Amino acid sequence: MMNRLKRIYSTYTQKQNSKHKSQKNRLSTFTKRVMVTTAAASTITLGAMAVHATENSLLGTIYHVYLNGERVGAVDDNELLDKAVNDKIDSVQKQYKDLELSIGNQVSVVPEKVFRPSADNQETIDAVVEQVEVNASASALTIDGKEVVLLKDKEEAEKVIELLKLDYVSKEDLEALEQKQAEQVVEQELPELKNGESRVLDVSIAEKVSFSNKNVDPEDVVTAKEALEQIKKGTKEAKKYEVQAGDSLGDIAEKHDLSSEELLKLNPDIEMSSLLEVGKTLNVSAKKPYLKVLVKEEVSKNEEIPYEQEVIEDEDLPKGETKVKQQGENGEKNVRTIMTKENGVTMKTEVTHDETLKEPVKHIVLKGTKVIPSRGSGSLAWPAVGGYISSKMGHRWGKMHKGIDIARPSEKTIKAADNGVVESAGWDGGYGNKIVINHQNGMKTTYAHLDSMSVSVGETVSRGASIGVMGTTGQSTGVHLHFEVHQDGQLKDPLNYLNN
Repeated sequence: MMNRLKRIYSTYTQKQNSKHKSQKNRLSTFTKRVMVTTAAASTITLGAMAVHATENSLLGTIYHVYLNGERVGAVDDNELLDKAVNDKIDSVQKQYKDLELSIGNQVSVVPEKVFRPSADNQETIDAVVEQVEVNASASALTIDGKEVVLLKDKEEAEKVIELLKLDYVSKEDLEALEQKQAEQVVEQELPELKNGESRVLDVSIAEKVSFSNKNVDPEDVVTAKEALEQIKKGTKEAKKYEVQAGDSLGDIAEKHDLSSEELLKLNPDIEMSSLLEVGKTLNVSAKKPYLKVLVKEEVSKNEEIPYEQEVIEDEDLPKGETKVKQQGENGEKNVRTIMTKENGVTMKTEVTHDETLKEPVKHIVLKGTKVIPSRGSGSLAWPAVGGYISSKMGHRWGKMHKGIDIARPSEKTIKAADNGVVESAGWDGGYGNKIVINHQNGMKTTYAHLDSMSVSVGETVSRGASIGVMGTTGQSTGVHLHFEVHQDGQLKDPLNYLNN
């Protein structure tokens, strides 16, 4: 039996030595394991034990390393690989201190028992460190099925939503609302609001928002502040704009957050000459935020009820005069409304309570209709037959031009602008022939540079009556009428009183 075991061991040793010298092919324990069989357990000898001890000394473990399912190599010390990977994670962690980093399941190791283990430790480890990706555990904020931003965790993502809400409601209102919702307080149980009070009934997001965990590149993870800015900035959607009277290219561009060049690029098919035609439809761009915050707010406030105004004609009151019979007073009412706002813009207002606290008092005015030949109405007629304003009231040639000049009439007849009494009629230096009519209501009108006059002082004239002929007397550069208006002794612009 002993001789047989020695022969088996000798044969095995020769084969192993031959394989070792050639270095062409290593045999695994699974394909080249030597099996020593004994006749009975009680007959095992010292020689058999020596063979088994020698066999165990040739066995060892190597670790096959796979990266994303692809074999990279093998190491004989798994701890060296672990240390190298952890060192890479630590180096990245220094840059992204707040993130939870890992390599996920990219690297896998499969151990194997082999004879005479041998592995390229450094080559394998270098390949793994170079290729392995360090990932960050993050929470993806998804809006209506579209992933918008990545944050470090769900708590940070929920913080972004809260910050967005705080753009449109106060922290106190939001906390109070959350407390009511936790206590399941319904609107019907809320106390009645007093004048000037308000409360937030609901704050919600119009879109469907969800969060999901995923491993991502640390560079793609943003802070809550950065995420908030990105969500508020949103995307751009195409819109149309109809050109209005008075629009300019710059105004339209600025209104839609564009430069003039960008606006032109959006409308390449429209000729520049017709771009600003009223009614023309232009392509413009408007920002559309990713999320819309809906705020439902109840408000109670007292509002004025404007008084009505009534005018009653009075035949005993001279035409042109008015008199207050009853002074108007505004009323007051309490109005409670529920407003729905979208990103701060009121979209709907529902009146839930409208109670009159004080009735308004009507304002009544008497309007005179009695015609007095010597008294004007305050509304002036055009003092010429046709013609146009050749010079307005204002500074001219270094001095004040006190009235308006009317030139090129259809005919040269000058007419009284309103009922009144002739106060003066004659020559007045630079005015030439001049007529002043006192309209007995605080107003006086002046007619100058007349060629001739057909009325005299003290004469009562009616509105539209002929008082003279247009001319060029006095300091005049041509045939025209110089026309002035004085009200209660103050020079006034005739254009504010003329009524053709």
